[in-house]
Amino acid sequence: MPLYEYQLCEGECKICGGSFTLRRPLSAPELTKCPACKKPVRKLISTFNSPLKLKPLSISDAKSAGFTVLKKLGKGEYEKQ
Repeated sequence: MPLYEYQLCEGECKICGGSFTLRRPLSAPELTKCPACKKPVRKLISTFNSPLKLKPLSISDAKSAGFTVLKKLGKGEYEKQ
């Protein structure tokens, strides 16, 4: 489930502090009010987590990780390495 950051549209709140983060499923309806203080909120655009790519994977790294490595022979033809 993704994390969503929200901020109050106006004013402050001692309960939520004016902003909060929630983990919500993609299928959940858009949140319009703070669950704690019931004031209107807006969703913030935030950063996302992506894995760091330190080095390109080699064929031996891919095989040791359990992937099947294929070599292209021609158009639509591959063989297992």
